[in-house]
Amino acid sequence: MTSFTGVKVFSTTLARDRDAMGETITRWLAGNPELEVVSHEVRQSSDKEFHCLTITLFYRERKKG
Repeated sequence: MTSFTGVKVFSTTLARDRDAMGETITRWLAGNPELEVVSHEVRQSSDKEFHCLTITLFYRERKKG
């Protein structure tokens, strides 16, 4: 994994939030243009009633110049 300086975690168990997670992540990325995502992880877990989706972004500040 490339070196990183921060982590942002998006996680939900609600179906409507899972459906909107891509848009949520896109808004966060657009609002933080100084950050460069260097890696990511996608996890899903479930039990009898709930399905949890977690997307973790590993980032660092973009080099200036």
